Amino acid sequence: MSPKPQAFDVLVLGAGAAGLFCAGRLAEAGLSVAVIDQARKPAEKVRISGGGRCNFTNLYSSRANFLSANPKFCISALKRFRPQDFVAMVEAAGIAYHEKTPAFATHDERALGQLFCDGSSLEIINMLLAPLQRSSTSHIALSSSVECLNVKPGGGYQVTTAGGLFDAPVAVVASGGKSIPKMGASGIGYRIAEQFGHSLIETRAGLVPFTLQGALLEECKALAGVASKVAGKVGKALFEEGLLFTHRGLSGPAMLQLSSFWREGQSLSLNFLPDEGPLFDVLKAAKQSQPRKTPADVLASHLPRALAAWICGPETASQRLADLPDRRLRQIEESAQRFNLVPSGTEGYRTAEVTLGGVDTRQLSSQTLESLQQPGLYFIGEVVDVTGHLGGHNFQWAWASAAAAAEAIAASTPHRS
Repeated sequence: MSPKPQAFDVLVLGAGAAGLFCAGRLAEAGLSVAVIDQARKPAEKVRISGGGRCNFTNLYSSRANFLSANPKFCISALKRFRPQDFVAMVEAAGIAYHEKTPAFATHDERALGQLFCDGSSLEIINMLLAPLQRSSTSHIALSSSVECLNVKPGGGYQVTTAGGLFDAPVAVVASGGKSIPKMGASGIGYRIAEQFGHSLIETRAGLVPFTLQGALLEECKALAGVASKVAGKVGKALFEEGLLFTHRGLSGPAMLQLSSFWREGQSLSLNFLPDEGPLFDVLKAAKQSQPRKTPADVLASHLPRALAAWICGPETASQRLADLPDRRLRQIEESAQRFNLVPSGTEGYRTAEVTLGGVDTRQLSSQTLESLQQPGLYFIGEVVDVTGHLGGHNFQWAWASAAAAAEAIAASTPHRS
């Protein structure tokens, strides 16, 4: 005899940022909700985000901060649930927060709008869980892998897990992407989308460090731990933020940002002195006024000394400026302000903060996030082909898409008696 399914108003597949936020708003609207996730704990990516302090939104989040094959899709949700709306919730919950001071910022640069908890990211998780914990008709099923999602003969959906059956008239897929699999990421959301005839935009790792190989990797290993401001460019994408040398290649905010735009084989262009004019002019002037100085000495007034020496090269770094021809000074300028390299790849989903691509938004309602092909089925958060820049934008998409779906579901779903 088959076990009797547990009945709810809404099934939410995924206990991450988008899933918990959507479920909480539904519970507050009086609907019974089952949140189902294979992870042992809820919102693990929220917990580790921002170094454990959760960069929960960005004050300047807008359409321009998102990548998608359908760029206008995110506008409706983002306009209806703004960063200030989430901040109001954070303040009402008594969570102290601050705006991050940009690394390497000059006095006239504005902050980047990145908001972090003063304390622990667990405060955000507890805020997300609170509405579900107050609801006597809602349930969070963890360590429960979704084996399949089926349409019931009489309408509605039934989810089969190792722990039992769940059914409801409405299902929300908030399963996230493939990034950081050790946190429980899987491709279940994509498989469900394809099951119901949805197309997928190619998925790949985003906001992820670059890897290098050969001689360049060995040089970077010697610089591991050195950080500097850089203006990095790939194609038309340009980001002026921090770079960090690692034992595997290049990381830091600027590199993570560029990784979302980079394709295999493309070259990166790096300017280690984005706030300076042509370095040749600086070196030429120093050669005349301080001929006994080395080029590394001049660069070290702007950059970490180890990086300055690397840019100059081992043979040139310790030579006197007076002994260097203008041709060599121009080569140093080229290395400092137009350094080109081709990464061997990225660290992949293992360390990626997000997954680019996902469910094709042209088959979803931009107002409600409901499938245009399967009534009562919604897709929200990272599983959708909307990916934000680094700095709290992906969380803002999670909140905004979840809020849009929850509003539509609450308005159209009758409560179970």
